[in-house]
Amino acid sequence: MPSHLERFHESGQSHFITFSCYHRRPGFTLPEIYDLFIACLEAMRHRYAISIYGYVVMPEHVHLLLSEPANSTVADPSIF
Repeated sequence: MPSHLERFHESGQSHFITFSCYHRRPGFTLPEIYDLFIACLEAMRHRYAISIYGYVVMPEHVHLLLSEPANSTVADPSIF
């Protein structure tokens, strides 16, 4: 991670998050895997009171646009 990035925790702003599958392998090619991801995303939305404004699931990566959690930060590793 570059060290020059400025982080805005608890700013009330939306966050754009991108993550890739392990070694950018296509992990979202089966409908069952995609459905499982969506079910987990929905569970996390409820658990952490996050608003999800949009998402794109590609075969090897995911883009999320979401609000900050009510009682944590997006950078908290325990949240996801």
